[in-house]
Amino acid sequence: MYDLLVVGAGPYGLSIASHAAAAGLDLRVLGRPMASWRDHMPRGMFLKSEPWASSLSDPEGRRRLETYCAGRGVPARHGEPVPVEVFASYGLWFARHCVPGVDERMVVRLRARPGGFETLTGDGEVLRARTVALAVGVMPFVEVPSALSGLGPELVSHSSHHGDLSRFRGRDVTVIGGGQAALETAALLAEQGTRTRVLARAPELAWNDVPPAWERPWWRSARAPHSGLGCGWRNWFYAERPGLFRRLPEPTRVRITADALGPAGAWWVRDRVEGPVELMLGHEVTSARASAAGVRLDTVGRDGTTARLETGHVIAATGFRARRERLGLLDDELRAGLAALPDGSPAVGRDFESSVPGLFMAGLVTASVFGPAMRFVQGAGFTAETLVRGVRRRLGAGPGGGRIPAPGRALRQGSAPGLGAER
Repeated sequence: MYDLLVVGAGPYGLSIASHAAAAGLDLRVLGRPMASWRDHMPRGMFLKSEPWASSLSDPEGRRRLETYCAGRGVPARHGEPVPVEVFASYGLWFARHCVPGVDERMVVRLRARPGGFETLTGDGEVLRARTVALAVGVMPFVEVPSALSGLGPELVSHSSHHGDLSRFRGRDVTVIGGGQAALETAALLAEQGTRTRVLARAPELAWNDVPPAWERPWWRSARAPHSGLGCGWRNWFYAERPGLFRRLPEPTRVRITADALGPAGAWWVRDRVEGPVELMLGHEVTSARASAAGVRLDTVGRDGTTARLETGHVIAATGFRARRERLGLLDDELRAGLAALPDGSPAVGRDFESSVPGLFMAGLVTASVFGPAMRFVQGAGFTAETLVRGVRRRLGAGPGGGRIPAPGRALRQGSAPGLGAER
């Protein structure tokens, strides 16, 4: 029986595994490394976060994004966006150097058992662990407006369902949403010859400014410090003090998580959207149905006026909603045992442990407790360090807890750093 099973091998899962391995825990990591970044983002996209705020976390801080980029002659400078494919390659490099061999199989079912948990992999193997860290990313939580839910994937898709947009070349596509995913998707579509429009509820698009220089007069830094979530003291608090954020009243936390860092496009995509892309702002879809052209959308404006639109395909860049009910890999009994917050996300304690002892959560599902940083790679370091400390505390409190080795123990005999496919 493993000490810890990490389910998911994205930035949070790999960071947790790195800290757990350094702490001497007997662990197993399941999932395709960096799958969301490799499979669900088209080529040509860039990280919105600054390079220095986009590193995975290892205990010694030696495997940062800028270190990887420097070794390959790739720029990773403040104010210059990093291509998504570079970030995905960095994640694979991190896994090779910091994580015991990753098992690329998927977990299809997780259930509680006496003394721990039992997982079933896609090929039918059963694995057992005393504790589990769920780091499943965002894909289980895709949010599509209810007005579009009755149409099949040939007519409606989510922006995260596309690793390649070439199938839409020469077609008519409507992108719904006003955030970075919507605007960058629209820009890429237009640049490949797709007739593209953006339909958004907001009366105007919001754009992030070019970040101020890294080196500034001290008084400018004091007024608006840099942080992994943008400039300003409020963003600094969200980015640097998630432990203190958790101490805010629950209604305040939930409200901030829902409203902070709302939909906005990066400064470097603005010129690629305004002009090349048709903008239909201040409109919301009320109904959708199949038509000869593809999809017929009925919309209502902020002033109550209605309109009808024919398009070939709809891409909903409408984000993700982390609800307990969407954790489909948990069996019914385990999922029902999870306490939830008013917004439907799982409740977690100070160490990211859920209401089910030994079951830990990471990433987007914890944003309503630890704040907006959990929606970004920025939150991976705090999560990994805090969660692994909680796992050690849980193991120490349970049967056999005295056998946990000191941090720095060699990796489990027979395993080696690297990806499962490379062992």
